[in-house]
Amino acid sequence: MIYFWWIAGSLIGLVWVWRVTETIIHLPSLPDLTRPEWDIHPEPAPRISVVVPARNEEECIRQCLTSLLENEYPDFEIIAVDDRSTDRTGIIMDELAASPTNKDGKLKIIHVKELPARWLGKTHAMWKAAAQSTGKWLLFTDGDIIYRNDTLRRSVACAEKQGADHFVLFPTMLMETFGERMMIGFFQTMFVFGCRAWKVADPKARDFIGAGAFGLVRRSVYEAVGTFERMRLEVIDDLMLAYRVKKSGYAQRIAFAPGMISLRWGKGALGIAGNLTKNSFSFFQFNWLYAFIGITAFSLLNWGPFFGTIFAPGWAKTGPIAALVMMFLLYVGFSRKSNVSPLFMLLHWVSTGLFAITVFRSAWQAKFGGGVTWRGTQYSVTEIAAARERTLQIDPR
Repeated sequence: MIYFWWIAGSLIGLVWVWRVTETIIHLPSLPDLTRPEWDIHPEPAPRISVVVPARNEEECIRQCLTSLLENEYPDFEIIAVDDRSTDRTGIIMDELAASPTNKDGKLKIIHVKELPARWLGKTHAMWKAAAQSTGKWLLFTDGDIIYRNDTLRRSVACAEKQGADHFVLFPTMLMETFGERMMIGFFQTMFVFGCRAWKVADPKARDFIGAGAFGLVRRSVYEAVGTFERMRLEVIDDLMLAYRVKKSGYAQRIAFAPGMISLRWGKGALGIAGNLTKNSFSFFQFNWLYAFIGITAFSLLNWGPFFGTIFAPGWAKTGPIAALVMMFLLYVGFSRKSNVSPLFMLLHWVSTGLFAITVFRSAWQAKFGGGVTWRGTQYSVTEIAAARERTLQIDPR
């Protein structure tokens, strides 16, 4: 039995030491838009079309659109799409469009009353807005994002200087409860552990990253990769847009922007888990076997350090303890960019369990609950999975 502990503990320790060391070395190379060198004005300033799809966002849509209208960028338009909302979202949009805040007519509203067949609501809303936009750059964002007034200026300056075709910002998470801090600390750690963000800029690397909060893409590139019409049934539209951009040979860049774009991901730990339930199965290609293998490996990797530290005999604890030290270092690093205490690392095993349950629920609902429900419309797994295959097919340039 001791050989099991030695082998398993050593493997877990080596994986954690390898990935965290890589992260510590390379992650600081990503630009931070809050630094003075990015306090510049792009010359000339290309026109930006900001696309804001929203459904039942009455709690936050006013603040989102107002923060965008207050941006100091010289040439932009906002196209907000009310996607069949059943609350006051559309009314609030119209009020803002008619208010003195919109004195320059930058804000335009589209109301979608019916969803065409074989479309998801969000991808359809973004496609429809982009088709009516006029900007050289398209910014796809969400209706719950709050913008600092220099976000557009600094982002375009960085994207243009780096020669980006697709530019992604990491959002700042607003947290109001203990459970939210626990889950956000967990996801921040897992993100940098699982995604080599610094490799996104390498055209030879397979790594790509998308973010629904802020995805800035050149119009010419958006059209070249097929627009959202090619991704019309894509649940993780932000990631698939990033995939198609990167695999088509265009340049993708990523930046930190602490405090420049903010959102509250969910209310409480269960709220965050609930938001993930609708799409987490899609990360495994809607395949039960892939999901089982993935969540098993994920759970062992994240529970292993805790169990090994407690139950492994003698020096066999070395690997698991090393893994916990690396895990703690990640929590310490992110505590400097968010208000999540490093001590939440002690609850990492709880977050792991909650995430595993979330993936299982997502898979169960998709397979046995009638399919995938997105913005009030249900789709069969067969239909969604077939559309994913079409998304993954890259046309030659």
